[in-house]
Order: sequence, then C-alpha cells, then structure tokens
Amino acid sequence: MPLPYPIETPSQTAGPFLHIGLMPDIAGHERHPAPYGREIVGADTPGPRIEITGRVLDGTGTPVRDMLVEVWQADGAGIYNHPEDPRVADVAAGFAGFGRYATDFDDGSFRIETIKPGAVPGRHGRPQAPHLNIWLAARGVNIGLSTRLYFDDESEANAADPVLSMIEQAERRRTLIAVAEGDGRYRFDIRLQGEGETVFLDI
Repeated sequence: MPLPYPIETPSQTAGPFLHIGLMPDIAGHERHPAPYGREIVGADTPGPRIEITGRVLDGTGTPVRDMLVEVWQADGAGIYNHPEDPRVADVAAGFAGFGRYATDFDDGSFRIETIKPGAVPGRHGRPQAPHLNIWLAARGVNIGLSTRLYFDDESEANAADPVLSMIEQAERRRTLIAVAEGDGRYRFDIRLQGEGETVFLDI
C-alpha cells in the first residue's frame, strides 16, 4: 500500500556516469558536437581575456582525476546572463557566463578560458569583488561543493568583499584567491580536505 505522504529520496554519490551525462565528449561519446557549457565567452565578447589553470587535490594531495568543475560568472561590467539580474538586457555580446569543465584524467588539472569579470552589486549596495562562482561534483561527493575564485591583483576590491570579509583567518581567505602569473594567466588549486583546504560555501 502506498504511503499517504512523500518521503525523501536517499542521497547518492554522482556515480561513474557523471561525465557521460554532463560532458559526453570527455567520456568518449561524440553524440553532441557542441556540449553545453564549453564556452563561457564568444569571440566578440568584450573584456580582458584570462586563463585560469589549476588542479583539484584530495586530502592526501593526490589529484582528483574525474572532477566536474562548473563556473558561473558576470561579464566585464558585472552583469550576469540571467533573468534575475535587472541589467541582463545589457549583458555583453556573446557572453554565456556559464562553463563546464572536467579535470584531466591523468593529473587532475583543469583550464578555464574566459574574460575577467567585473565587480557585482551585493546586498545593501555593497559591491562584491570580481570573482567566479565554482561548483564541484564527482564520484564520492554526495553533495556538490560550492566555492569562489577571486583575483590577487584586485586587493582593494577583495578587502571590501562581503564574502571574503566573513572569513576571519587570512590563510583561509587565501584559499579563494587565484595568483596572477602574468599575461592574463592565473593559478588556482582546489584542495578538498587537509592542509590548505579550500573554503567551501554553504549556499
């Protein structure tokens, strides 16, 4: 006899089919010639071009070789390509604002090519420093992990950012800050556990 009320579905890990469903080309399936989320910006999108590289590491420092890395960001003027942004009509040309990447199966590395985002209006008129929103999922991760990536050459904006300001310890704040390497290149490693663990956000 069916229950008179709905029950919660038990949580499960993402399982071994994560890439088949979300990034079929990475999994060796070429059914979709242009998988969703492979390009955050178009060729005509204005703004400084940047490249972010890094690795995802577990608590022992071992690379996580099958992590899904999703990115959501504003354009160079701080506008999200989303209907809830009141300025969405002015979003930059060719700007998707969403990207989906997989860590390399050999060394756990990832590479993101995009434009540097602008500052985003926050609550009570307090601006948020330029940043990328990042969501991670993989086998063994029951609930996706949310974090942010800020830029170390935006020190003044970072000092006033409301999210970074909530992190009391300076060494913990540094886990959210990508390091400039010159020529628009940044380095950002993500550590899931252990020493130097990245700050994850409960959202």
